[in-house]
Amino acid sequence: MIIIGITGTIGAGKGTVVEYLSKKKDFMHYSAREFLTTEVKRRGLPVDRDSFTTVANSLRHENGPFFIALSLYETAAAEGKNAIIESLRTPGEVSFLRDKDNFFLLAVDANIELRYERIVKRNLSTDHVTLERFKSDEQREMSSSDPSSQNLRACIDMADGIVYNQGSLEELYEAVDKALASFFGEEHI
Repeated sequence: MIIIGITGTIGAGKGTVVEYLSKKKDFMHYSAREFLTTEVKRRGLPVDRDSFTTVANSLRHENGPFFIALSLYETAAAEGKNAIIESLRTPGEVSFLRDKDNFFLLAVDANIELRYERIVKRNLSTDHVTLERFKSDEQREMSSSDPSSQNLRACIDMADGIVYNQGSLEELYEAVDKALASFFGEEHI
């Protein structure tokens, strides 16, 4: 079983990478967003970025800094198929998965203006924000000394490969294939 962890900045194209690997490479997808959406709704909170952050940090404080990754990994391991675990946001989540065989962490990034344009177009419930709020949200999630809080910068720094999604879909897919082949070998991906 190959496990690909996905991390990266808001609106960089993590979901596009997941869709590509799921459809073209037959990977199963395990989503932190879906996991958190279920928990946010269970708690009766609004489904927005603030609730996701609050609930995720709460779960990690109560159950350990790798709790979300552990929950998704257990589901993936029970399936036993090649898996994508998206979106890793704390170094504890990355470290937990790094201890598993055949784990690769892929970071996705792009310039902030392009990422903001993308979130406006994708129109998810968490995306109805101004550019200033988008920048503020990202700044809040980029670093923290609390191991249970989001630290995207540290996760990106821990990545085995980084793709910069600033061109066409074909360029993105080619970059993803190249990053994965350099780690696993072309015959495994």
